[in-house]
Amino acid sequence: MTDVLSKFQRSQLGEQTSSDLAITELPSAERRSTTVVAPRTTKDARETRSVREATVDDRFNVLGAAAAAIAIATLLFGWLTPLTGTIGWAIIAFFAFVATYVLLVALRSDRTEVKDRLATVLMWSAGIILFGALLFTVVYTVFRGAEALQYFNFFTQTMRLTGPLDPLDSGGILHAIVGTLIQISIALVITIPLGIATAVFLNEVGGRFARFVRTITDAMTALPSIVAGLFVYAAIIQLITQQRSGFAAAMAITVMMLPIVIRAADIVLRLVPANLREASYALGTTRWRTVWHVVLPTARSGLVTAVILGTARGIGETSPVLLTSGITAEMNFNPFSGPMISLPLQVFDFVRSPEPSMIARGFGTAAVLLILVIVLFALARVIGGRGAGQLTARQRRSVGAESMRDSRRMLGRELQASRKAAEGAGNPRVSIPASENNRRPQ
Repeated sequence: MTDVLSKFQRSQLGEQTSSDLAITELPSAERRSTTVVAPRTTKDARETRSVREATVDDRFNVLGAAAAAIAIATLLFGWLTPLTGTIGWAIIAFFAFVATYVLLVALRSDRTEVKDRLATVLMWSAGIILFGALLFTVVYTVFRGAEALQYFNFFTQTMRLTGPLDPLDSGGILHAIVGTLIQISIALVITIPLGIATAVFLNEVGGRFARFVRTITDAMTALPSIVAGLFVYAAIIQLITQQRSGFAAAMAITVMMLPIVIRAADIVLRLVPANLREASYALGTTRWRTVWHVVLPTARSGLVTAVILGTARGIGETSPVLLTSGITAEMNFNPFSGPMISLPLQVFDFVRSPEPSMIARGFGTAAVLLILVIVLFALARVIGGRGAGQLTARQRRSVGAESMRDSRRMLGRELQASRKAAEGAGNPRVSIPASENNRRPQ
């Protein structure tokens, strides 16, 4: 009996050897129903590792290529050739690093792995260069503006009574901060509903007109900012208001933000799975309810990213604001009357002066603009940055309570149906156990 059972298990497990499979002898009463298979004792010859983990060879190749690149660039710039300059040294060192790294990898790898390592190095290099450029911009701006940022009046006063020769403890940019917030708020109030509605039209309705709108949107994405300023200046200032104002600047910013938001939202809405829409339509809902309750919540985090991209484009515009809002040193809370300056335009006005104090104020204003953009982006992520299906603690409690109520209601219907069935069978008295009344669904 044992031999038959062993042959059967060998056939089921793929012809394993007797060393890989061992059958523990059991009492005759349990031998027919229970078989214990001992674990394998031999190890796989191939060792597995995480794809993100670097081996000793990888570290040696990177460090060796870096040392060789530094040595080659230093020899070329200091000994063998008359080359000079830090930027040139960095470029030569980078190309020497890539060439040396590829050579070291090729010594012990095939062509496919060499290509993979080369692509990895190029991707890492691109990311480091971009991050380094961003970090350098932020650090340099804050460093040059630190002289003005250390004064509290820089955030609480205006430039109404301050001249180019006054020290930094006089005057500030409060009027520019308020103007930027008012202008970008008006632009967002117009851009967000119009941009998202246009993206929904392009994806959910479609047709020839939708293709025409998409083409115009693509063309407006590359629209020069000065053209938007001239359009608003001719259409609003000369024909309607007859004066520069914050509202006209907000319209120019809207023209620049709108195509960015439409294109980004269009791409995000395309990524919503079609089966979600089909499931909603199968339940008998209308297109409007499907878009409002299924499509937009699913793409919410992507739509927030689209708004962030549009805000980043609009909040830093200078040329259209210069044509439409005007330059002022006083506070103006009314966007429909009088000039209203913004932070980018204030930076432009400061750095035009040759005075060191005004240049310091310009860099301080640019640093404030960076901080303001970071704060707005953080608020946007907090408000709508959650992905589809990610609920807050309050939403999870609400969903759990609603599920509990539904379970109790269904349990009550089952008990009522059981009672009616018992009464129809001639047993009018049906006692429901206390455990059934107090039972809670798990």
